[in-house]
Amino acid sequence: MRYEGTVYRPPGEWKSYLLQVTVGCSHNACTFCGMYKDKRYRVRPLEEIFEDIALARAAYGDVKRVFLCDGDAVAMDTGELLAVLDRLYETFPTLERVNAYAGPGSTLRKTEEELVALRRAGLVRLYLGVESGSDAVLRAVRKGMDAAGMLEAGRRIVAAGFDLWTMVLIGLAGQGEASRAHALDTAALINAMRPRHLSALTYLPERGTALGDAAARGEFRLLTAWQALEETRLLLERLEVDPLHFTSDHASNYLPLKGGLPGDKARLLALLDGALSGEQGIKPELWRGL
Repeated sequence: MRYEGTVYRPPGEWKSYLLQVTVGCSHNACTFCGMYKDKRYRVRPLEEIFEDIALARAAYGDVKRVFLCDGDAVAMDTGELLAVLDRLYETFPTLERVNAYAGPGSTLRKTEEELVALRRAGLVRLYLGVESGSDAVLRAVRKGMDAAGMLEAGRRIVAAGFDLWTMVLIGLAGQGEASRAHALDTAALINAMRPRHLSALTYLPERGTALGDAAARGEFRLLTAWQALEETRLLLERLEVDPLHFTSDHASNYLPLKGGLPGDKARLLALLDGALSGEQGIKPELWRGL
């Protein structure tokens, strides 16, 4: 298969055939993100995409799942994206689903009819990087969207029938009262959006990004592991979506958590309380030093 630059996918797409329909990210200005910095956003020509689909058919035979790379396939022209979906389902007879990242801005630029058409054509799950429900945080990290716009994008995705998977970043507000506000505002946004899935990752600084370099200079105060668990607990405690598949088991997280809400909420909170109290075999004073 042919790929330009580094290709990223959500962890759950490890079994998917990765088809690069766009190169890079249509926004690509977030201060915390180091992905796609080696690329300038563009949509690949349909002829190239169709050639790659034919190559995949020859190499893999049939496939059941496809993930559309790069960072924002929804930004494609709707007619072209529908053509890609048609070709995929025509080429792979047992194809069950096609998934993709969605940017909030590109989602809002689609009409409701366009989103419904994409869902009916077999685009099943969209991953939306919400990051935070706090306007102050979203503005500081240059997300390019405020909380109201993010909520509207998520609601449109849900209303069109997509399986919405949202991602938020623990620690994106730094230390102090901003951490609490970030957790509370994020929980409120997710409750209003009502996605089917939520992954809470922990922010890790990456050199070469504006926020990562600020952290290296001491201008942005990263959460300690203890504080990250406290922020995660507050977020989880305030979540009211029913049902919600909740995960916080990425490599960035200090304590792996996974379950279905509301049924597993008490168990997950107890795990967090155990870690915070040292019952997990880790002394609180050591957590504070991390």
